[in-house]
Amino acid sequence: MAGTAAVVMVPSPAAPPVDTPAGQDEPEAAPPPRKPSGPRPLYVGTYTSVEGGGTGIGLASYDPRSGRITGSGTLTGVPDPSYLAVHPDGRTLYAVDEREDGGVTAVRLADRRVLGTRSTGGAGPCHLSVHPSGRWLLSANYGSGSVAVHPIGASGALGERTALVTHSSPPPGPGQQGPHAHQFLTSPDGGHVLAVDLGTDTVYTYRLDRVKGTLTEVARARTRPGAGPRHLTFHPGGRHAYLANEVDDTVVVCGYEPGTGRLTIGEPQSTGSGGGTNYPAQVLVTANGRYAFLANRGHNSLARYAVEDGGARLRLLGTVPVGGDFPRQIAFSPDGRLLFAANQRSGTVTVFRVDADDGGLRLTGEPFASPVAVCALPL
Repeated sequence: MAGTAAVVMVPSPAAPPVDTPAGQDEPEAAPPPRKPSGPRPLYVGTYTSVEGGGTGIGLASYDPRSGRITGSGTLTGVPDPSYLAVHPDGRTLYAVDEREDGGVTAVRLADRRVLGTRSTGGAGPCHLSVHPSGRWLLSANYGSGSVAVHPIGASGALGERTALVTHSSPPPGPGQQGPHAHQFLTSPDGGHVLAVDLGTDTVYTYRLDRVKGTLTEVARARTRPGAGPRHLTFHPGGRHAYLANEVDDTVVVCGYEPGTGRLTIGEPQSTGSGGGTNYPAQVLVTANGRYAFLANRGHNSLARYAVEDGGARLRLLGTVPVGGDFPRQIAFSPDGRLLFAANQRSGTVTVFRVDADDGGLRLTGEPFASPVAVCALPL
């Protein structure tokens, strides 16, 4: 990709009134979604401080029918943007700055203007997500094992941090030197936020004060020692979730209680890697709740599961070669018809068509080259 910014294929919606807090006023009911007919935006996260890395956030577009990706430049000025998320209104992009002095950056998509960066209060932030209300940004600091909350203003810009919690207990798991927060996300009911910590083998549940932006721990769930939990994804039904364990190469089904925020971790299951060196990265579940997919780094595959018993069971169907090396992150297109895999070591993004009937994956076209691709965000 070129080192200069280029036009981003994103509509230019009118900015919300500056005196109206984001997420306060409910918009009028939107018309039924139309089938995609033209190119859609794709943003690619990378590392800017490693050899062969990128120079910022990769800009591209994709054909929602064929899956073909076309590059259009780079959005510079954001260091080490290894993970990306978009505001629910589609106007603002957020990126972690995965550095020792960690930060989170907001970018207005209409004109690609960087709205500013705020400190996460920790080291090596590797994940972020936007609360469904659109008013809070949640981030996870891997290096220091902490999670942070930032308010989001009406313009999409970030305010000063309102919460920072370090996972000081339980003690680190086998082979770990300290806590390593790897993910921070909101439960489907919106009542709780959960932090997945690889270093302490624990998933922490917090209650987020939606007025103050503070966190109160209400529950924690421990995996077996040395599992190294990395990524949690909820079933659409809201009563179950699936946890990828990076260190012991397993995936588990979890029960979830919306009222209390309590997560119950089940028995470890196979990732389909065959026992070789493998580090599961991320789980996705289809919108209809019938199939789940797991990115396998090392085995370089996507494991396919049938979701059964209302979300309470995963049945491994097999694996599909990912078409790249070390799939760090996977994402669905908004309509769920395509699956994108960001392959870190091969520096590529591969695209699969998802069969809604049987959960089949079919590779579409040639891999898209992007330096040290670690996150692909299709809009």
